[in-house]
Amino acid sequence: MRTLLKSFKTEIDPTLEQKQKIHQTIGTCRFVYNFYLSHNKEVYEAEKKFVSGMDFQKWLNNVYLKEHPEFSWIKDVSSKSVKQSIMNADKAFRSFFKHQTSFPKFKKKGTSDVKMYFVKTDAKAVIYCERHRIKIPTLGWVRLKEKGYLPTTKSGMVIKSGTVSMKAGRYYASVVVEIPDSPSVKNNENEGIGIDLGLKDLAIVSDGKAYKSINKSAKIKKLEKRLRREQRSLSRKLENTKKGESTQKNIQKQKLKVQKLHQRMDNIRTDHINKTVSEIVKTKPSYITVEELL
Repeated sequence: MRTLLKSFKTEIDPTLEQKQKIHQTIGTCRFVYNFYLSHNKEVYEAEKKFVSGMDFQKWLNNVYLKEHPEFSWIKDVSSKSVKQSIMNADKAFRSFFKHQTSFPKFKKKGTSDVKMYFVKTDAKAVIYCERHRIKIPTLGWVRLKEKGYLPTTKSGMVIKSGTVSMKAGRYYASVVVEIPDSPSVKNNENEGIGIDLGLKDLAIVSDGKAYKSINKSAKIKKLEKRLRREQRSLSRKLENTKKGESTQKNIQKQKLKVQKLHQRMDNIRTDHINKTVSEIVKTKPSYITVEELL
């Protein structure tokens, strides 16, 4: 039987100790990513040579860390996460060489999307998942906030790999699951539909139905007003010349408030889009055509 790979993302509720480990791993991955970028720039300027991710990892473990024991803390976190961070930078370089993206940028603390990566250690290993918790390598059992969403180990589905990420003070686990591919029965006699994406409306379907944009709703407008107020407060704190320890803590608290508002608005918009897509798909059209803006 064929299998498919499907991804799931859900919020987790780690303990204080697990949060510290997540922060440590993500911080190390960000450092190694930036170190690889800077090392590659130095080598290329001196020797006109590109250092691949695999070569950099070998040099880092076998040469650099032995000569610089003060950076031995790199080995305190998951080697799989560190390796994945290096390979992500390697991929960014290769995309740049193919003229697909701009030159790779350094990751900044608090603003860049850096994740903690985990994977099955071998073919026989199992990443266990129960209704209310998941066993993540190096973290152990982590509680899930949304119970019953992730496929459990008892269901027979296999978790191949995953990531742990942070956003606005909340923690998320994304997993890639191997599921059986059940043959689909094609018995759809409905006509196809066309969708016109608009500015005032989210989408206008060829059958005449229009789906309103959530951006004009009272809920979003209220959050936008609150966001402007919190951003002004953050701006005043950043302009404060007396930046002592207490001021820095207040800045971080204010940044978190702004991040939480951005995330809440993003969640509302995403939920609205998902519900709209679901409603359209439930009509079971034979095909869907969406305009392409050039």
